[in-house]
Formats: sequence, structure tokens, C-alpha cells
Amino acid sequence: MGDHRSARQGSERADHLASRRLAQTPVDAAGIGRETGQDPQEDRTEAGLAICPSDTLAAVRVARLAVLVAAVLVAIPALVVPGVALAAASSSEPSVTTISLTMAHAYKPHAAVGTTDDYHCTLVNPHVAENSYIISSQFVPGSAEDHHAALFLVPPSSAPSVERDNAGGKGWTCFGGPLPGTALNGLSADPLLTFWAPGAGVDNFPKGTGVYLRAGSLVIMQVHYNLLVGDKSVKNSLILRTVPASAPLLPLHLNLLLAPPNIPCPAGASGPLCSRTAELANLGQRFGKTAVEEADGIAGLCGDDPSNPPVGDSTSCTLPIGQNGYIVRTYAHMHLLGVAFKMVLNPGTPQAQTILNVPNYDFHDQKSYNLSSPVPVTAGEPVQVTCTYNPALEQELPILRKVPPHFVTWGDGSTDEMCIGLAWTSSVLPNSHAAI
Repeated sequence: MGDHRSARQGSERADHLASRRLAQTPVDAAGIGRETGQDPQEDRTEAGLAICPSDTLAAVRVARLAVLVAAVLVAIPALVVPGVALAAASSSEPSVTTISLTMAHAYKPHAAVGTTDDYHCTLVNPHVAENSYIISSQFVPGSAEDHHAALFLVPPSSAPSVERDNAGGKGWTCFGGPLPGTALNGLSADPLLTFWAPGAGVDNFPKGTGVYLRAGSLVIMQVHYNLLVGDKSVKNSLILRTVPASAPLLPLHLNLLLAPPNIPCPAGASGPLCSRTAELANLGQRFGKTAVEEADGIAGLCGDDPSNPPVGDSTSCTLPIGQNGYIVRTYAHMHLLGVAFKMVLNPGTPQAQTILNVPNYDFHDQKSYNLSSPVPVTAGEPVQVTCTYNPALEQELPILRKVPPHFVTWGDGSTDEMCIGLAWTSSVLPNSHAAI
């Protein structure tokens, strides 16, 4: 991984949203199509459309370096679909089924001692009687406490054990991964469907593609609640649109790209947590030792010395794409200090190609992007993600002024940071003229 590591670039909402939007410029991307937050009946890709900066949330975490390396080097399939034929032109439009799911019980978030965050998983049953493709999803947050959500599919073989953990329909605490004792390995056992973060609406997958849904599958809604906002009882919902598995669609595959933020306290700020060592100790007290292993593990994955990683207002890391095919969909995720994001294929070479550029990232306006011109890739090609932060926002955003100045590392909390890029691929070029 060290050979691909790029050089570092050194350097609430009420106070900054207006000024940041005045300065916003459209997102640049390779053949970027329509934002996925539009009406589900609209065409889901459109060349030449100017798009405002955003991402789609997420919360994807790592508990052990070995698990992290294995999960990233091998692209995570949205679902392995044996025997599914490649997409072909179809003369008729498949019938679309809408599935509406709501939590059986309202959940009142509560933070562990010393934290202001809660991760809670809820199991919902779409009662799917036949194999299908999901062509769009919409997570509907029940309250402003919803910081972000990750939605996972549970295959029928795992459904009985997951149902036993569901505590009579009331769910379970799930920092790190969607199931107890899991982190990124949970993505392979329980494939990722999509993410939600503020600003996201209907999440349409690219035309000619979908996420395979086996009959009898369940869905886990892993929700990060930010108790700096409040602690009201929450009842979240999910809407899925599906078509029969006989539809000529391509299954999507997920590539996870990470970089390790290590952001010093802003100029003029000081305090006992303004060193990385002190903040990692604080992180461990809040979320356990695996949270510290996770932060150090991502640094090691990207070729840094975990005991002395580069420090600054930006971070970048280059990792290999996991399979041959076409990048058809992208996503970026940071927390409240994030201000810019870039994803580049073959960085630092004459073949360098920017896949996604979000020059004015805004946590409160996040979406996925479907590419109207998919980007061909070969397994092993390097993809670099770069995240840029503004540590001064710690003192300027009302929500962050509630906590003392601190060095910022990768972490699960709303006052920690992340740098995540996702690139979905299909094995062959999707049919852009498909009916769905």
C-alpha cells in the first residue's frame, strides 16, 4: 500500500451554510449524471447536468487491521449472484414493487458515559417472496438526531441468527459494525445496500443496474444518533423499489476507499486533548480499544507509521480497485469539519482521471452520484481519495462549540472525522437505454 500513498496536502450550519453556499461551484466528475436524490420516476442519469457538491453518508468502520486490509483489497460485492446473466436490452419494462418499512418500536437514543453519540441497529423485514433487484431506496429519518445511516442486507441464511439478536424487535447497540463483534467484515456477511446522510432523498441506482435481493432477506438499519442535537424518541422508515430478478440488470459491486484524518487543533486553540496521543486515549474511553485500533489500522493501511502519522488539514490514500469493469457510481463522506473531497484514478500519472471532485463539501447536503459516462477500470488500478478539512469550524459551528478543543482523528463520533470514498462497479457496461 505504501507505494500508492500520495503526498499529503498540508495546509451550526447556521453560521456557515449561507456563506459556503454563496461560494459553491458545481461538482466535477467523470461523466457525472443526475443526483440520486430526485423523483424516482425521473431518468436516473443525464449527461452534462451541473451538480452541486455533496455526498451520501456513511458510516463504515474497521475493528482490526487484518479485517480492514482483506475487506479493502477484495472489492466488497453488493451481493454475490451466481448464475445471473449479463444485462441485455429488453423490449418491456419490468413491473416495479414499492416496499414501505417502518421500525416496529420507537427508539430513544442514549449515549454511553463520556460520549454524545449512539449507534443503534434495527431489523426490518421486507417480506420478499421472490428473488428481486432493488433499483432505488429511500431512508426516511425520524428526527434531527439521525446523523447518518447505513443499510445492510441480511441473506436468508443469516436471518435466523440476526432475528435472535433483535431483542423482541427493539434492535441492538452496534458501534463499529452492523452485528455484535463485527466491523468491515460485516459488509461481506451482510452486504451494504446504501447510505443515508442529511440532504439525501430517493437513492436511485444507475440505469441497467441494481442490488440483488434474495427472497427471505432482511434489512438492518444502522443509525448513528447525534445527541448534541437532542434525544427525542425516533421511528425511522425505509422505502424500497424492486423489480423481479428476471429483469436484465447488472449487480453492483462496492469498492471502499479510506484515508486517515489526523487534524491538529486550530490556530489559537489549546487544551489537554490537542495532542494525538491524548485524543486517542479519549477515543478509546468513548468507544473502546477497537476504535483506537481502527484509527491506527487505517493509517497503516495507507502506508503511514501509526505511531507518527502525517498531521495536517488534509489526508489522502491510494488503494487498488478490486475488479475489472466500470465505475458507475460514486460517493464521498466526511463529518462536520470536511470542506472538500476528490477521487482520482491512476493519480500522478499521464492517465490520471478525476472521477469525483466535491470542492465545497457540505455535511448537510449529501447525495450519491451516478456517472452518465462510466469509467473503465482494471483490477489493481490505483484510486486515490483526498479529504480536506477546516479545523477552525470546531470553534465556529455551534454544535462543535459544545466540546473542548481537540486533535481530530478517525472515529465514530460526530466530533470525530472520517474520509470515505465509495466506487460502485459493474462487470460490463450497463445498458444506458434500459427501461429501469
